[in-house]
Amino acid sequence: MPTGDETAQGVAGYFGGGNSASGTLSGIDKITFPDDTKSTLAATLTTARYHLAGMANSGTAGYFLGGFTGSTNLSGIDKITFPADSKSTLAATLTTATRANRGFANSGVAGYSAGGYDTDYLSRIDKITFSDDSKSTLSATLTSARDSMSGMANSGVAGYIGGGYDITNVALSGIDKITFSADTKSTLSATLSNAKFGLAAMANSGTAGYIGAGRNISGTAYSDIDKITFSSDTKSTLSATLTSAKMHLAAMANSAVGGYFGGGNDSGGYLSTIDKITFSADTKSTLSATLTTARNSLAGMADSGLL
Repeated sequence: MPTGDETAQGVAGYFGGGNSASGTLSGIDKITFPDDTKSTLAATLTTARYHLAGMANSGTAGYFLGGFTGSTNLSGIDKITFPADSKSTLAATLTTATRANRGFANSGVAGYSAGGYDTDYLSRIDKITFSDDSKSTLSATLTSARDSMSGMANSGVAGYIGGGYDITNVALSGIDKITFSADTKSTLSATLSNAKFGLAAMANSGTAGYIGAGRNISGTAYSDIDKITFSSDTKSTLSATLTSAKMHLAAMANSAVGGYFGGGNDSGGYLSTIDKITFSADTKSTLSATLTTARNSLAGMADSGLL
């Protein structure tokens, strides 16, 4: 957890799973920091899947949770152990087989899988305690049952779940906050600039979180990036935007350095591009490295080293 006197030693970010023109994927791409080069792990997800969630215990392991095979929802949780990048599968599973859930983590303590869809929209929040990889379920729930929202965390303090699509068939702009000390839920007075789902989020832990892209209920996609400043939970919108208006992408971050939005789809189809937000100036660039396969509905997580 951050204490304010450590220097981040980022290692790598990971994008796993997804859906592509050639079918559902099990591969995991790795973006090595700080040179932003791409490689592909020898390890793969236990089952090819999309609409899954990702989160990480930075410096130790990352997790891919749930998802959809195209015909079946999944409850399994795969674990990528750093730095060997080996894959194992937890004995613990999500409470039910779930797709379009979102993950976030209190690094060093626990990770969370929020919302999603099993046979209905979910407000449930499952918790994976990192010390023994056991699963419990919070008494706190999301303000409304939803899927396809975004998840990010200010590690050591709180996690945030923004936007989504709910049981009333509307897109949402609200942002729920899970305070880690007691796993309680509150809702920010700040909201997203647009009500949307199929969006993604990542965080510069200790400073701010970023929520980008997504689509509204009419199908209009967005390229905007909202910023939540953690000290006050206020929202601003970056002047920088993503390379194109897109949806169903994933995000991860090298905390204190930059965050990455990868994949998704726009009006031209599936994407392999990776946009980078440099935190010092909130500027956007696009990596020369791309995902191995253009894909949407993937998940991201990162090993930012010591935060």
